Amino acid sequence: MNRAGAAANRQASTGGIAKVPGKQLDEYPPAMFREGGAGASVRPVNPGANMGAGACIGNACRGLPDGARVRITVGD
Repeated sequence: MNRAGAAANRQASTGGIAKVPGKQLDEYPPAMFREGGAGASVRPVNPGANMGAGACIGNACRGLPDGARVRITVGD
């Protein structure tokens, strides 16, 4: 976890990518993690899905200190 670096990671991952009307740019790994930032996979996605997924991850990580290690399992 690297909450303090999230804004810089988000800029590094999405800064050069054109925005798509009606979509949000979603990055993986998420910006709040140390692995986020330059080299992250970025896709335009539905805003509701993006905000819902972000809220889910944020709630799951609530209370964890910066530097904590987490495992994200991706599935269908």
